[in-house]
Amino acid sequence: MRAPAATRRSLLLALGALPFASFAQQPAKVLVEVWKDPNCGCCKDWVKHLEKNGFAVKVNFGGNGEMRAKLGIPAKLGSCHTALVGGYAVEGHVPAKEIRRLLKEKPQAVGLTVPGMPVGTPGMDDPVYKGRKDPYDVLLVLKSGEPKVFASYHKA
Repeated sequence: MRAPAATRRSLLLALGALPFASFAQQPAKVLVEVWKDPNCGCCKDWVKHLEKNGFAVKVNFGGNGEMRAKLGIPAKLGSCHTALVGGYAVEGHVPAKEIRRLLKEKPQAVGLTVPGMPVGTPGMDDPVYKGRKDPYDVLLVLKSGEPKVFASYHKA
């Protein structure tokens, strides 16, 4: 038994639309705007880490210190680059996983920081470090400027 022409036509149209349906369902990438020194390799590697983890990234060369202050990250919690995502400041080598958690939980805070440049963090994991991973904390910077541990990375 053969299907009516209208049914076949509907089926063909539906099949033809499938590739577009999956494209339309993909969420838009979240934009992370970064301020960094143009010559910093670890910052460049952190940007690659974000892109590999599904973020869209806009890079600005210079202005890191000014943006850190403007966004409310205390200098003592600073690092080599500053970013803005979803209204939150992100300072230093924060893993993409923790940025996603921040955006999901939406705490009342300034943002996240990994002060300094701990070896083994995203962007500080170049082969030159021979797999070394220093323990570090990702800190949530509260509106008061005080830090609170958001995530700990203390296992080798």
